[in-house]
Amino acid sequence: MTDAVQLQPELTEIAAGLRFPEGPIAMPDGSVILVEMFGPRLTRVLADGTTETIAEIEGGPNGAAIGPDGAVYLCNNGGSFTPLDLGEIMLPGPFDPGRYIGGRIQRVDLHDGSVTDLYTECDGRPLRAPNDLVMDGHGGFWFTDHGIRDNEARTADLTAIYYARVDGSQITEVTFPVDAPNGIGLSPDHSTVYWAETFTGRVYRRSIAGPGELVPASPIDTSIVLAGLPGYQLLDSLAVDGDGWVCVATLANGGITAISPDGSQVEHHATGDLITTNICFGGDDMRTAYLTLSGTGRLVATHWPRQGLRLAHQ
Repeated sequence: MTDAVQLQPELTEIAAGLRFPEGPIAMPDGSVILVEMFGPRLTRVLADGTTETIAEIEGGPNGAAIGPDGAVYLCNNGGSFTPLDLGEIMLPGPFDPGRYIGGRIQRVDLHDGSVTDLYTECDGRPLRAPNDLVMDGHGGFWFTDHGIRDNEARTADLTAIYYARVDGSQITEVTFPVDAPNGIGLSPDHSTVYWAETFTGRVYRRSIAGPGELVPASPIDTSIVLAGLPGYQLLDSLAVDGDGWVCVATLANGGITAISPDGSQVEHHATGDLITTNICFGGDDMRTAYLTLSGTGRLVATHWPRQGLRLAHQ
């Protein structure tokens, strides 16, 4: 992989004072819906920067997406992180079993704020810490389970990539094991699913055979890794732009790392926040990128060099 091209985008602050914002969704009216993981709540940020609470969410709301019925579907990590407030920056702190309620996938009605648990387990195994999801336009969604790293017990989960139906009727473990998967997204033609592993710093890709089905891959097939980032770079959530570049929020180096569809080109869009966690696209021309700068509690916007990808049900 070539060295990353270093870019310094101009950022416009939309909102500040958020409690670890994640999972932004650009709405048609110009607002952005996001979670505040340490709120914990689902919040609407209006274009003028004011905020409205849509729903209080017990646990740890994480990735979110609009479903075919207009509701928000979200991953809830169950409160698997504690807030670590260092004054100028907030970090996701260690696991505290006393505040953990169990991982789950939830539906939030935007009209009345009601919250419904859709899935808490798969084949009898509890979900540990669901992190991010992407709708496929066929009545289902792919999602990651980041798992829990328990420092006191000296354990770390091996987890999976899942596929589930939005009506709550079916959940499937698609591939296992994966190591702390975080962001997940689909290629523009929906033929490929991508996910990022936080601690390995790798972005994986697999060909899709059908809803919730992957084309088999050999255990030694190196093509399933789109890119691996050098040095100490931890990966968070991701989005795919209209040209098929995988845009993954990158921790420690503070920004968005954009990787070309063949993995040969890499851009680093610096944000100045070491805990940059997510990106989504919006605006009339889909050239506005909204970024969650979770360490400093801000939502910002910037002009993206390529057109964003309009998501299913966006």
